Amino acid sequence: MLDISPLTWAVTIGFIVALLAVDLILAAVRPHHVGFKEATAWSVFYIAVAIAFGIWFGSQYGNGAGTEYFAGYIIEKSLSVDNLFVFVIIMTTFAVPDHHQHKVLTFGIVLALVMRAIFIALGAALINSFSFMFLLFGLLLVYTAIQLFRHRDEDPDIETNLMVRGARRFLPVSADYIGGRLFAKEGGRRVVTPLFIVLIAIGSVDLLFALDSIPAVFGVTQEAYIVFTANAFALLGLRALFFLVKGLLDRLVYLSTGLSLILLFIGFKLMMHWAHVDINTSIPEIPTPLSLGVVIGILVIVTIASLIKTRADPTERAHAGSLRATKKKDDEAN
Repeated sequence: MLDISPLTWAVTIGFIVALLAVDLILAAVRPHHVGFKEATAWSVFYIAVAIAFGIWFGSQYGNGAGTEYFAGYIIEKSLSVDNLFVFVIIMTTFAVPDHHQHKVLTFGIVLALVMRAIFIALGAALINSFSFMFLLFGLLLVYTAIQLFRHRDEDPDIETNLMVRGARRFLPVSADYIGGRLFAKEGGRRVVTPLFIVLIAIGSVDLLFALDSIPAVFGVTQEAYIVFTANAFALLGLRALFFLVKGLLDRLVYLSTGLSLILLFIGFKLMMHWAHVDINTSIPEIPTPLSLGVVIGILVIVTIASLIKTRADPTERAHAGSLRATKKKDDEAN
């Protein structure tokens, strides 16, 4: 285990919070449509920050630790692209105005970081106490991979989301966004705006993604600090990446298939680690550099194959994938 001092933890968390604060201030003070040039600049900045941190981390704690960080970062970055698909669906479903999307995404990233921090703490504690958690995490990822592959040509149905339905049923919701506020007065009574419902939708989706992404990154490292930083730096650039690639997302028709393969691979890696520790040390483990190569290879193949497919057939459209059949599919089956 790495000896990460409390000061290093504090400085790292403070740095991440500072970056988030800048995003929140920009979203609150200057709501606007984020153009391609601005999105590109922010995306390059966040990727550069993640790489610089990885280089520093590797120089301080060894090449092995640095490799684990970059493997975890790439896995989380690839899984976060699926977040973007769902964010697009949510924005479209609730017709969020362009100048408010910046704020919604920033709040969504904050919610995702909070939830993942909780899951990281729980996951690290469970793994340190019970080695069979590697088996359970592995089985969870294999199940998720199978379900995602089965429903790779579907999108999650936001309208049937339990938390969204509950909020709409029990809370008075205004017809308009009312200046991008969460709460307002309409006709003399307190109401929530559609923006509040959007944040509930994003928060519930973030919760589901955390259940998959945290076990996935534990597949390449058991260091809570690496898990946290890989997640944080992957999520920090999500807002800018949304505006940069939302037009390209429709063309990544094989992304859900690729993500299911990555989850399947990491799931087997976790189960092999459990077998190596608890059953027989002669059972081989998959080394982190190989994991990194497999993940990058899958992403490259998926991207190239998707672009070739959509160039040959421009009518093809990508889907976020779903862990269960959507309501529409269920109705068609009946």
